[in-house]
Amino acid sequence: MDKLKKYVHPFTSCNYPESDGKPMGETDEHRDAMFRHIVLLKRYYLGQKVYVTGDLLLYYEQGNNKKFLVPDLFVVKGIEQKNRRIYKLWSTGIAPCVAIETTSKKTKSKDIRVKPKLFELIGIKEYFLIDPTSDYLDPPLQGYRMGKDGYHALVDEGQGLVSEELQLRLEEEEGVLQFYRLDNGKRLLTAEEEEVSAKQKEQEIRQDLNAALDRVRELEAQLKRRNGTKK
Repeated sequence: MDKLKKYVHPFTSCNYPESDGKPMGETDEHRDAMFRHIVLLKRYYLGQKVYVTGDLLLYYEQGNNKKFLVPDLFVVKGIEQKNRRIYKLWSTGIAPCVAIETTSKKTKSKDIRVKPKLFELIGIKEYFLIDPTSDYLDPPLQGYRMGKDGYHALVDEGQGLVSEELQLRLEEEEGVLQFYRLDNGKRLLTAEEEEVSAKQKEQEIRQDLNAALDRVRELEAQLKRRNGTKK
């Protein structure tokens, strides 16, 4: 909270717009990716006092409606999940712990040069970037964690990037950002993905069962042939 005091001016009245007038995503692919990340983390934190949102104006200096960010996704621990029209940093006194940007051609420069400085300024502890098309970032998944002297790049040692704040491992798999729990290794799934996964498992079980039944029939046929030969 001490870090946020310089952005609080209690006697200042100001109007804070709910939109910056800019389009949310450059392409369907980028927009769908952003939505999916939000849905996955909302589901992950269901029932917990954690707020997950994205493409929401985050104002960080009271009395100055020019001082805002619009992260593609951010996570705030310690406040309830509910619909908010904007996020005023001074109202909660809690900065997001994690921000995730879905990088595109139009946002690359801002994602790499501008937002990290502002995220660091307001105290966001971890910052991740994902490029679904692998056209603008190399590698397509990048991450940073706050240290004593600012952000430090996270190193992918072959198993993605670990978020200490989320207790998740992030991996880029064929242009898709996947989240794996550190406690049990399970991948986070949307409701739709979970349904597809369940159907695939059911189909695999049926295929295994049919294969087993075919094997039993084959063994029975062999046994009959042997008994017939003996007679």
